[in-house]
Amino acid sequence: MIEVKVLGPGCKNCQTTHKLIENVTSENGISITLEKVEDMAEIMSYGIMSTPGVIVDGKIAHAGGIPDKKTILSWFKSSCCPADDNCC
Repeated sequence: MIEVKVLGPGCKNCQTTHKLIENVTSENGISITLEKVEDMAEIMSYGIMSTPGVIVDGKIAHAGGIPDKKTILSWFKSSCCPADDNCC
């Protein structure tokens, strides 16, 4: 299971990013665990200075602004189908 965290204080961009990740993964049959992290100390521990930040399996995937659907899907391509680029 892919572990995803959306880092941010709960602002509109953070909420939108969280919802987009839910939608993209659901539409593409990708199983994830999705967590919202609003604790500033935890956010800073990842080195994120601009929110929303997105962590995928412990690595920074995004920081600042709302990612588009194509970008979100690209985060999961290698995790859900390493041998076939067209399976997601």
